[in-house]
Amino acid sequence: MRLGIVLYNNDPETVWNAFRFGVFSLAQGDEVRMFLLGSGVESLNIEHGKFDVQEQLKLFLENGGELIACGVCLEVRNSKEGATCPVGSMNDLYELVCWADRVVSF
Repeated sequence: MRLGIVLYNNDPETVWNAFRFGVFSLAQGDEVRMFLLGSGVESLNIEHGKFDVQEQLKLFLENGGELIACGVCLEVRNSKEGATCPVGSMNDLYELVCWADRVVSF
């Protein structure tokens, strides 16, 4: 299955679960692409003692997950230069939705 995940949140537990779900889906043999939108772009920098977002993000990428962050959303937060993943646009989000068999959002 081709799974698209839209992450529109910066709550550490929610972000952690989104990446955990992505890692789990990759382990099932699915192709997974995630688009960070709105406050979701802030997930690239979340550090939390209880919810290790950075570890799940690392596992997601190491296992073949694809990640794109909304460029405009990064600009609004003055974070575009510090993006640690490809920067995309609404066109990339549209392409993800067209590509995916299923889309979930967190």
